[in-house]
Amino acid sequence: MPIRNDIWTVSANPQALPETRLVSERALEDMIVAAPRILSDEWMLIGRQESTTAGRLDLLALAPDGALILIELKRDRTPREVVAQALDYASWVEVLETSDIAAIYGRFAPGRDLAADFLARFGQPLDEDTLNESHQIVIVATHLDDSSERIVKYLGDKGIPINVLCFQVFAHGEQQLLSRTWLVDPVQTQVSAATPAATRGTREREPWNGEFYACFGHGGSRSWDEGRQYGFISSGGGSWYSNTLNLLSVGDRVWVKVPGQGFVGVGEVTGPRQPITEFTVQTQDGERPALEALTGATYHRESVDDPERMEYFVPVRWMHAVPLAEAVNEIGLFGNQNTVCKPVTPKWRQTVERLKERWGIAPRNQ
Repeated sequence: MPIRNDIWTVSANPQALPETRLVSERALEDMIVAAPRILSDEWMLIGRQESTTAGRLDLLALAPDGALILIELKRDRTPREVVAQALDYASWVEVLETSDIAAIYGRFAPGRDLAADFLARFGQPLDEDTLNESHQIVIVATHLDDSSERIVKYLGDKGIPINVLCFQVFAHGEQQLLSRTWLVDPVQTQVSAATPAATRGTREREPWNGEFYACFGHGGSRSWDEGRQYGFISSGGGSWYSNTLNLLSVGDRVWVKVPGQGFVGVGEVTGPRQPITEFTVQTQDGERPALEALTGATYHRESVDDPERMEYFVPVRWMHAVPLAEAVNEIGLFGNQNTVCKPVTPKWRQTVERLKERWGIAPRNQ
């Protein structure tokens, strides 16, 4: 069924708000540029109406892991036209180099520096080695028909990281209200972009080895010392960071890396993702709420009332875990900014084999 929402007033006599339209989809594009969080509060806009070999790409954005998000407004085109155009743009985006992306940002924000603005936006440096390792396609529509939905879902099922963000406009007196709905859970698209079909065509791929990678952002927001002591990995500050924790199930093996430090542990998942308001840890005084026991970092306590931004935890039984001073940080080891992912590159297999050798970890079939 096509995406449709209804909005009602909250009162003793609820009234449905009538649906209306914007003057044009150009007006929607202008609104997105003025307030990018309308699209996502976890992306950074870097380009608009960029000339490509296939035409003009409406909008281009960056995700925290350096993935490119190409955003195309449906306008009045048929489903086949808009999807074909978006795929054509994707073939152009796929081969962009770091200098190309910096030049695009220079045209979008003259006088600004991409690396500096990325650091200010996401709180971490831009890694040129992982910039544009993957990309997503987002089609923005003010209405979605059956045909568009079928095409996008088919491509998504085949591993193409494509999604639709559907906006509706409602009249409320003299005001207009904007609502948005994703066709597919954005986490599914994010995961798809970070795995097989989204890697550049020149990069090697191989079947996933069954071992998960996790990025533990040690610093003011969370403490690896406590993660190691109490047995957990965690993430928060936005759904882009915390939702991939849902990829982990009880019994999964996860290898943990602290950005800028190296690999610090490997363990077995012992429970599902839990918010900080429900997570507990075992201390010398018995089981205590994480909010009380964890004092080495903030763990986004300022967002405990915000399900999108609060910290989430996954309990882990460590098979081997080391302090930061003993982190393994050799040249050629795998790295990624996604909190959890299922890498499908030879580098990941080689990384796991090397860590097993360094830490004396037996293969899973033994």
